[in-house]
Amino acid sequence: MELADYLPIALMTILGIAFAGMSLVMSGMLAPSNPTPEKLAPYECGIVPLQDPVQRFPVKFYLVAMLFVIFDVEIIFLFLWAVRMDQFGWAGIAAIVAFMLMLIETLAYVWKRGALDWNVASRARYRKVVAPRAEMDEAA
Repeated sequence: MELADYLPIALMTILGIAFAGMSLVMSGMLAPSNPTPEKLAPYECGIVPLQDPVQRFPVKFYLVAMLFVIFDVEIIFLFLWAVRMDQFGWAGIAAIVAFMLMLIETLAYVWKRGALDWNVASRARYRKVVAPRAEMDEAA
């Protein structure tokens, strides 16, 4: 391949960056800026919040979403590999075995750290803190 073969890709990249940049500049120049208290207030699902939330949103939900994306991408790679498996030969099998070992190691690590355990009180690192106090309350 010659350098001229990459010209369409470079041109589309430059056009994409130019379009994104021009969109940001034009929206900043043309958009009216008149903030009011109503526009600055938080709004969620048609309900106006009357007070601040009692507790913060747990990070556990974001962690599960990230894990879902990781293992979802794994399925995409496995599907693409399976479609061309006969062309890859033993090198392809070795590559997919290494890929699967890394993902299994990731799953084992996440499982060991308790990311998949939703019962916080049963985790070992919390039992050290919670259990002694609970035992003292039962003894009293």
